[in-house]
Amino acid sequence: MSLRTHTVRASIAVSDITAAAGFYEAKLALEAGEDQDGDSRLYDCGGGTSLHLYASPDNAGKSPATLATWYVTDLERVVDELTANGVTFERYDGLSTDSKGIFSSGDVTVAWFEDPDGNAFAIEQHP
Repeated sequence: MSLRTHTVRASIAVSDITAAAGFYEAKLALEAGEDQDGDSRLYDCGGGTSLHLYASPDNAGKSPATLATWYVTDLERVVDELTANGVTFERYDGLSTDSKGIFSSGDVTVAWFEDPDGNAFAIEQHP
């Protein structure tokens, strides 16, 4: 059996589930789904995917890597909408971005942001 034919869910550690919900719901416009318990939230996204947040103050924001990527057809529009909601896009050393924080190189066009705990996410242009 291969996992490649099954859906996958990203699980993200946050320090405070209530504070995190404010960011994910107000700034990213995600809608909370079922609560597993008081210390976790599930946000359904496109294509049967989802983002699972769980309270783990000792582990929140510890990864230096991008934890999840959303694939969109109009990256600039999404960046503009999120910026209007108060999301700040990151600029990383060694990567040249435009004034909106969008990096382009060849076939790759992407922008990164962090949640209040420092968890990094990407939004990538996908045809």
